[in-house]
Amino acid sequence: MGLTKQYLAYRAIDSFNIISSGRANVNFAIVDKTEGRYVAAPAAENVIVWDLRMGDRKLTLRREKFEVTCLRASPDHLHVAVGYSDGMVQIFDLSSDRYYDPICALSLHKNAVSILRYDLQGMRLVSGGLDTELVVVDVVEQAGRARLSGHNAAITDAHFLQRLVEENIVVSCSKDTQVKFWNLETQFCFKTIVDNRTEVWALAFIGDLMVAGAGESGMNVYRLRKHDGTITETLESAVEGLSIEEEDTISPISVSNCGVIQRAGKGRTVNLVADPSERVLSCHGTNDLIENFYICTAEEVKKRLTKRLKKEKKEDGTEAKLSTEQSLSDEIKRLESIRTKQKIKSIDVVLGQNQELRVLVSLANNSLSLYSLEASIKTRKATEPSVKLLRSLTRLGHQSEVRSVCFSNDSLAIGSGAGESFKFWDRDAMQCLRTVPTDYILCSKFVPGDHYVLLGMKSGKLLIVDVASADIVEEIPAHESELWSIALLPDQKGCITGSGDSTLKIWTFELIDSDQNKVLSLLHKNTLKLEETVLCVGVSPDMKYLAVGLLDATVKIFFLDTFKFYLSLYGHKLPVLCLDISYDSNLIVTGSADRNVKVWGLNFGDCHRSIFAHDDSVMSLQFIPKTHMFFTCGKDGKVKQWDGDSFEKILTLPGHIGEAYCLSVSPNGRYLVTCGSDRTLRMYERTDETIVLKDVQEEEREQLENEQLATGDDNSVPLLPGLKLPSRKTVGSEQSAESILECLEISKQFELESEEKPDLHPLMQALQVKNPVDFLVSTLMRIRASDLEEALLLLPFSTVCELLERLPTLLTQRHDQLELLCRVTIFLFKVHMKPISAAKTMKPLLVQLLTLLKRDVTNLRDTLGWNLHGLALLQTEVEQRESVQLFRDATQARKKRDKKRREASKRRLQIQMV
Repeated sequence: MGLTKQYLAYRAIDSFNIISSGRANVNFAIVDKTEGRYVAAPAAENVIVWDLRMGDRKLTLRREKFEVTCLRASPDHLHVAVGYSDGMVQIFDLSSDRYYDPICALSLHKNAVSILRYDLQGMRLVSGGLDTELVVVDVVEQAGRARLSGHNAAITDAHFLQRLVEENIVVSCSKDTQVKFWNLETQFCFKTIVDNRTEVWALAFIGDLMVAGAGESGMNVYRLRKHDGTITETLESAVEGLSIEEEDTISPISVSNCGVIQRAGKGRTVNLVADPSERVLSCHGTNDLIENFYICTAEEVKKRLTKRLKKEKKEDGTEAKLSTEQSLSDEIKRLESIRTKQKIKSIDVVLGQNQELRVLVSLANNSLSLYSLEASIKTRKATEPSVKLLRSLTRLGHQSEVRSVCFSNDSLAIGSGAGESFKFWDRDAMQCLRTVPTDYILCSKFVPGDHYVLLGMKSGKLLIVDVASADIVEEIPAHESELWSIALLPDQKGCITGSGDSTLKIWTFELIDSDQNKVLSLLHKNTLKLEETVLCVGVSPDMKYLAVGLLDATVKIFFLDTFKFYLSLYGHKLPVLCLDISYDSNLIVTGSADRNVKVWGLNFGDCHRSIFAHDDSVMSLQFIPKTHMFFTCGKDGKVKQWDGDSFEKILTLPGHIGEAYCLSVSPNGRYLVTCGSDRTLRMYERTDETIVLKDVQEEEREQLENEQLATGDDNSVPLLPGLKLPSRKTVGSEQSAESILECLEISKQFELESEEKPDLHPLMQALQVKNPVDFLVSTLMRIRASDLEEALLLLPFSTVCELLERLPTLLTQRHDQLELLCRVTIFLFKVHMKPISAAKTMKPLLVQLLTLLKRDVTNLRDTLGWNLHGLALLQTEVEQRESVQLFRDATQARKKRDKKRREASKRRLQIQMV
């Protein structure tokens, strides 16, 4: 048997060029106890925490494959919850040294997560998805608490209502035009607001007001009041139907529409954000305008009401009876609006000292901006605008999709061309070195020597850019239509350009004198006129042949010196978008919009192999220098490596979210860079790790199998049709159920052989346990909290009985895991109550478990209470002894009181002086 051919693996290093992707929202975050300086922004599948002052990355929270669809910082800004397009929610701790590892991962929805929101204490999290369901999560327990179903379309916003009433209430809105109020105790909706004619996109709560932003320019405002439950009308009037109580008696709150806030912006309301102190409300639509509203205090409302009544009295001139009730215009004052330079994707606000409002804006052109304005009731003159642009992150990435990438000849720099500029990047630091503003770029190439870059434009022009000064040296009107492709001649003395005007031109490099310096220019040498649009060109390294990919799905080969026709390679069904020739001029590889890659022999034009390479058009391909291996990328976002001799796929690299447009292999063959529609540039490096094809194929097969659930996607339980768990069945929960079954089997075997003193099972040795009790507890502890209920649900009833029989022993011997054992016991009884109560043999076990749990839980509660009061006593003693308040919030409150006192004394002093 011969040796298996081995290859060196390429691995992803990092992605760059992206500042903020538009699908998810942005949030202020606290790092190193600094507020207002750091921002958490989505970046394709990652979340980047940017330092706005320094303008660089501080932290990166990573996950593969799935795009970030929403994120939310906790009330203390130390944790960030991130929702992904596959319905997964991960929570990261920014204050930890291991911030890159999520604290917990929860599989909550079938589709993308559309909204995440914490409660005031940061203990619970509500998540809404495109699957029309809401899930409430206990963050401390790291498990779901309730699943709320009732909306008919995607959830757009959700809030915990922790005001007015003691009940646990969640308010949600959806594209089905409804706003629903949910009681978390009963997990039912007790009130629905249906007076919005269009989709409700956002909700905001300020004091006792609820603002709902819909698909029209007006935002409905509702007043929430505690429902006292008293029915004022008599029975007779109710029977006659003259006055029927609109509010149902089960609702703890009453909701009344008290007006509309009219927006100046166009399109639907996209975001509604209130600052944490609930003094300012900001909103934006689908255009470039942010509108800000100031919510007045009770004193300010009285002043505004008095002023309005005086004005109305003066205008009427009579003592007519005026309405003395406060209106919405008295409570809400419009602040200055902020107009940005681009379409807005999301905003976040924070109210700082001296009534300074800071507005963080994520724009559609891959940039972040921080604005400041004065948030006060004072009216400003139009000549004194208070809006300032404090910070802007734009230099670190292109403002449009990158269409072309290329490596310098020394493999140290990367060039990327987009719709508005060309950027030079340092390969190691992945930092932008220079930016050259241009028009739409379609292709780019470094000239030998790396002092200049050639850029092919959509307008047909050919630009020569000086790398050192980042200036455009010359603008050559090379073609009349799009310049699709540039190829350097192997003798490094010129280049070839192919265009949409069906011509192919050969240029030679010339150094001309300009201001005492030699500057590169191009001299037109020859033109080849073809019948079809030229999409890609290539020159064989032996300077013999010229290959041209055409719109008619053929590749024509000409002799380079005479332009005489040599071969036509036909076989593709759609236009050929890319081609490359191997270093020894033996192979030519072509990629087409028909999703196939064909490997041809250049000597006779014979097709060696046709490979179905991608699920969409093959956009770019390139040989690795000095080998017959090549990389391809396609509109399916994948990046693949192939062997041109054996026609085998070597590797599929983690690609782009969306489409991949272009790739470039470094001249030393060690690095690969790709660009795509997700606005990222992705870098890959060749490692010393060898890979065997059969192993890689086996891994890919296993990965596909793992993605499919062994028990099917159906989450319903046969005996409990109405059961809706707040978790979702995952591969992890299936594996956890298998581990419990295996553990019980091993424990049973161990107990049977206990008289013979058997050897410990390898699994027991791995978990470092010596008896079945510890083995079972360790197995349960290793199951993720979010997967535990689903794992227990998958167990057959016989296994459930066996597990329940072992629980008294576990409770007696392992008091340290009482909480976990309680969860297991209660959940199993809840799910299997009917068959357990029907089995007479289970009754003594039930009584025993009840007695043990009561005793243990009472003891634990007593211990916790004792410790809590002991600590409170110690705190009091320390405070009395040292006259120091331990807690910072008390100190802050004292500082505020002192500041108010000082300001009051200053005012008195000024009055006395006057």
